[in-house]
Amino acid sequence: MEAYFVDWFSVIVRWLHLITGIAWIGASLHFAWLDNSLEEPDEDQKAQGIKGDLWAIHGGGIYNFNKYALAPPTWPSVLHWSKWEAYTTWITGTLLMVAVYYLQAQSYLVGSDKWIVDPNVAIAASVGYLLSGMLVYEALVRSPLRHQAMLFAGLLAVFIALQCWLATKLFSDRAAFLHVGALMGTIMAGNVFLGIIPAQKKFAAAVQAGQDPDPAPAAFAKQRSMHNNYFTLPVLFCMISNHYPFLYGHSYNWVILIAIMAITAYARHFFNQRNRGIVDYSILVKAFVAFILLSGALGIERYEQQRTSVAMDVVDGAAFALIDAHCAVCHSQTPTQPGFVVPPAGILMDDRDVILQSADQMLTAVQTNYMPLGNLTGMTDDERAELVSWLQKKTNL
Repeated sequence: MEAYFVDWFSVIVRWLHLITGIAWIGASLHFAWLDNSLEEPDEDQKAQGIKGDLWAIHGGGIYNFNKYALAPPTWPSVLHWSKWEAYTTWITGTLLMVAVYYLQAQSYLVGSDKWIVDPNVAIAASVGYLLSGMLVYEALVRSPLRHQAMLFAGLLAVFIALQCWLATKLFSDRAAFLHVGALMGTIMAGNVFLGIIPAQKKFAAAVQAGQDPDPAPAAFAKQRSMHNNYFTLPVLFCMISNHYPFLYGHSYNWVILIAIMAITAYARHFFNQRNRGIVDYSILVKAFVAFILLSGALGIERYEQQRTSVAMDVVDGAAFALIDAHCAVCHSQTPTQPGFVVPPAGILMDDRDVILQSADQMLTAVQTNYMPLGNLTGMTDDERAELVSWLQKKTNL
């Protein structure tokens, strides 16, 4: 029953994480668009202290957004703060990490060929990875280096690239991609909690007291906000990466992750520029070409591996025996592997016809080391090679 309750806990927090994440990202992208799209106000508006305005139409009607240089003539009775979207997204994401990767560390967090093989040590390493990464970012962003835009961007890129590499060495391939996303999400939530909201509180307190606010905290908060803006698309990819074992199970998975994150962040730059009135379609073209080159390179590599693979004379009986030993323990009507009460993804491996129909899907899972999950059954490299060879024949590869 414990596994049953863990599954329900995972379902609930995953659903809440998705809802709050949509709210946070939606608000973040909306305000980035709004701030970059403000137009020069007329003289009457300037006299009222308006710094920029924007007219828009939506399902509810026509809207007029005004941004004040300081405070409005009359302080509003209700002022909405965009913070709980970020906090609840981080909280639910942390609970989801606990439900999936900490309570089921042996299955999902530990990798058979990683630096850490003990589940408890892996959990401690996970917490340390997220905490240390957050501290390094805070040290960087609070240093004078943040005033050197290009240098800081380069250092931040190197830091994230190193985190991609480190995660693939510490955790299972699937968990590695999720940890990079969790680290960036933690940094984003930290930007809100440690930088953006405190700056907004200082600004509000100063203008309400009739004082000129210090522009430095506001500028620093806006810089943090832009970091969050560029992190958004890479984090979203990390969130859905567990659906793509052919990527996170690749021998150079960390390089692939760096490439995809760089491409998506660069694509985001196009929209930020466009909102400022700078339309440069070459950014999207370059991002698209880079994505095509990446996918093409991976496709060519896979083709060469399949074309030059050593043919093994694996008979059906031997292959089915391997599947019974390493796959059917979970993928059956009544799983015998502890922690599983139903077959993962509803896929059954105790029926020979179903196995043959699922050969292509099985090939990807076995070839990328995604299955057996966490290699709980102890599949050897020779057994994996034999099963891959047999599946390639069944799929005519």
